[in-house]
Amino acid sequence: RHWLDVAHYGDTHGYDKDQPRPNAWPYRDYIIRSFNDDKPYSRFVLEQLAGDVMWPNTRDGIEATGFIAAGPWDLIGHAEVPESKLDGKVARNLDRDDMVTSTMNTFASMTVQCARCHNHKFDPVTQEHYYSLQAVFAALDRTDRVYDADGSLSLQRRELSEKINVLKSRQTELELLVKVQGGNELAAIDQQIHEVEQIQSTGEHPAYGYHSEIAPADNVRKWVLVDLETAQIAQKIVLRACRDNFAGIGEGFGFPIRFRIETAADANFTTDVVIVVDQSQLDFENPKLKPVEFTMPSSEPFRYLRITATKLAERSNDFIFALGELAILDAEGINLAHNRQVSALDTIEMPPRWQKSNLVDGIFVSREPNEKLILQLTELRQRRQQLLDQKLSTELRTQVSQVADDLKQVTDEMAAMPPPAKVYCGAVHSGSGSFVGTGPHGGRPREIRILGRGDIQSPGKLVSAGTVPIIPGYDWRFQLPDSHAESDRRVALAQWLVRRDNPLTWRSIVNRIWLYHFGRGIVESANDFGRMGELPTHPELLDWLAADFRDGPQTLKALHRKIVTSNTYLQASFDRPNELDRDADNRFYWKMNRQLLDAESIRDATLQVSGKLNVQLYGQPFQDFVIERPEHSPHYEYHLHDPNDPASHRRSIYRFIVRSQQQPFMQTLDCADPSESVAKRTTTLTSLQALTLMNNQFMIAMSQHFSQRAINQTEVQSEQLRFMWRQALGRDPTDDELDELTKLAEQFGLPYVARAILNLNEFVFVD
Repeated sequence: RHWLDVAHYGDTHGYDKDQPRPNAWPYRDYIIRSFNDDKPYSRFVLEQLAGDVMWPNTRDGIEATGFIAAGPWDLIGHAEVPESKLDGKVARNLDRDDMVTSTMNTFASMTVQCARCHNHKFDPVTQEHYYSLQAVFAALDRTDRVYDADGSLSLQRRELSEKINVLKSRQTELELLVKVQGGNELAAIDQQIHEVEQIQSTGEHPAYGYHSEIAPADNVRKWVLVDLETAQIAQKIVLRACRDNFAGIGEGFGFPIRFRIETAADANFTTDVVIVVDQSQLDFENPKLKPVEFTMPSSEPFRYLRITATKLAERSNDFIFALGELAILDAEGINLAHNRQVSALDTIEMPPRWQKSNLVDGIFVSREPNEKLILQLTELRQRRQQLLDQKLSTELRTQVSQVADDLKQVTDEMAAMPPPAKVYCGAVHSGSGSFVGTGPHGGRPREIRILGRGDIQSPGKLVSAGTVPIIPGYDWRFQLPDSHAESDRRVALAQWLVRRDNPLTWRSIVNRIWLYHFGRGIVESANDFGRMGELPTHPELLDWLAADFRDGPQTLKALHRKIVTSNTYLQASFDRPNELDRDADNRFYWKMNRQLLDAESIRDATLQVSGKLNVQLYGQPFQDFVIERPEHSPHYEYHLHDPNDPASHRRSIYRFIVRSQQQPFMQTLDCADPSESVAKRTTTLTSLQALTLMNNQFMIAMSQHFSQRAINQTEVQSEQLRFMWRQALGRDPTDDELDELTKLAEQFGLPYVARAILNLNEFVFVD
């Protein structure tokens, strides 16, 4: 969790829309897995910047690059504004800045980001150094990457994909020969097939339906009438709405809010009039694309059917009546209205999109398969095959058939493989619309220039990929061939970071581990070892720990063990007057600092003692909120979540992390802000924390479970109280403590005692 604080990991994008980021969690699992496996630190660093190229067929190699994309991302600036626009360029410049900042702050504790607008005022970092680091990430975007967790599957998928490409290439060659031998007649059929397939796949069709003239108010009556030519007996009427994205309306465009359907023997509706349905008094719910069916009230024959809209649908500050399709079905399901004459009070005739005849043409927008289109496509394909049999040579037909069979076999093999996983990471993106990425350009890195005062409109000198000149005798510009791949830049930076003679990388990590054990670092500013950061209190100790860690197996578990078995760590937390006068801040460690549990540990400990902690490892995050309005700018409503939901009883590391609306319980207990890189959490002691631990719905629910757990252990109240005390504090209560607990239990009940125990300092402090 501390590492994710520094990497400013989150499960949403941040910024104003703050949409969910559903595939971020594999990076979180990679971090947990790496620490559990005690992965050598140099490998850990290399993987997070260039694992996809250095270990391309491994799960860790791909998931680790989630580090590059862990921070906030401006969805509007990337997905809604093209890169050619000024705002798009600004968004991408800031995105690369975050990648550079995160990399150098995290691994080297360097504030290179200060040089985005001018040379660093205090450290030897120029604008050229900074923009050379931007060039390292110039081809990347934050995007979902498809991969196989099993490396062998990845190789198999790649081999099958190569076979498919070869077969498709051969198929294209044969199709050219087929077109030559098939002639113009074949080309015409292929064009028809293409058009029908487009309609079938998208659900769109140029013939939308019937559209009345526009009315200024919704109470203007409109009608449309179908003439069956002869009197017919019908069993059912089916109405289908239109779909038109005008004014963002979409499905159900123009469907009347109130209407009436009638049949008659004459066009003036004076003879044998039957009201099929009268929906003229109550609003009818918009059916979207769902067919609306009405059963005929009688079996009397009729020739004319009229639909009268009595309350029109709103279009854009005006009102209309529109229908996509009308079907009048007999007992055998035959559409009696198909291609019959249609008349209307008024109409907008804009062929092929809007015209009266579209109402009965059998073509409509639907989520269901369109039988007419399926039949039409079948007939076209049969005609095509007949033509091929007539015009193609036997040899060409055999080759076409063989390649098609081979392609189907390989494609079926690919389809039978387990579906690949996705991780949100830094990668070359191939998109469409505004968010295109560098994929369409072969992943070629963007041109990076020094920006005067950091202004995207003031480009200066073109720079190449490089880093910062802090290693004597090492050229800070990466020596890469002109034809180098994008990933070569990231490999060069990663390898520079883990060089033995790079002093910052090794100092940075040992200082972080020291900080988490003692509550303060040897260098207190863990993300900044520069002149504006804090000086080390024990520089020789820092260098010894760094060199010892670098030259050993680089396992963090060994470093933890070395620290927690040291005499410094084993000290008591009691004050000594003489030392207190000389070093009130305990900067020189004359005692052990008292440490408050962090927010996650308090929550997990509460779940543990209540008997509800789910210790399942890895997987998708749990959500302790309810999302409202997810389609635009989601509202993450924590107060609507049920704290008794078992899915949310996992350890806090697996919590869905929202950037814009932090979890109030966790935020009150000083949980890190996921929008920022947090090298050291602020530790506070406030009355609000005490009130939260006493009254938050989560704490109340867990207190109930905690007390019930004690009741399940024994029926004797004194033993119940001892059990709860031991579970929470790891020791038996004294006689005085047991007396106080007994009084509380008798006056307020056992759940209240559980809440009191969970609010003790002894429960929330380490020492």
